[in-house]
Amino acid sequence: MQEIFLTAFVPAFVTFFVVVDPVGIAPVFAALTEGSTNAQRRFMALKGTLIAALVLAFFALVGKPFLNALGITLDALRVAGGFMLFMIGYEMVFEKRTKRREESAEHIQEEAVAHDEEDISVFPIAVPMLAGPGAIAAVMLQMSQNADSSLGQGMVALAMAVVLVLTFLIFLAAARVTALMGPTFSQVFSRVLGLVVASFAAQYMLDGLYGTFFKG
Repeated sequence: MQEIFLTAFVPAFVTFFVVVDPVGIAPVFAALTEGSTNAQRRFMALKGTLIAALVLAFFALVGKPFLNALGITLDALRVAGGFMLFMIGYEMVFEKRTKRREESAEHIQEEAVAHDEEDISVFPIAVPMLAGPGAIAAVMLQMSQNADSSLGQGMVALAMAVVLVLTFLIFLAAARVTALMGPTFSQVFSRVLGLVVASFAAQYMLDGLYGTFFKG
């Protein structure tokens, strides 16, 4: 049990936490819900995380049959998904992801005001900020890594659930978290996590290349 926890839950948790990046999304959520009541913030935080959970669960369950129908191998997914995760890690290390999210938040907030839209739980919170391409690739990748173990896949699902619960809790305290973190801590935290996810991504790509050229 301890071995499957270390080999399945821990890598999945770290990957999901970095890709979803609840700490990084917290300022975006705080900005988009500015002027809303506490009850409205709680409702949008809950709704957004639940919808994201449903989207990710869908790809976790039907990801492999979906790939088979398209004729895509798991090794190809490992290489492609690993490349996507590596790009996310690269952007985090060099602070490009944070800047893009801030610009996106400002643009979305302007559109919401123009159209008098207050509920931002489905878009952009659930999709694409929580259940975006990176998170979808990550959940399919982690499930494929544990394709031979139902317990391992259960650990992956548990890791995803834990990250989404933490995301919901961070959203509830988004304004306070943003104020407490400060710019310096936020930059250091983002770069360290970016290095971690880039390392996981490199391992995924190596596994995919090994499976393609040296197995069979």
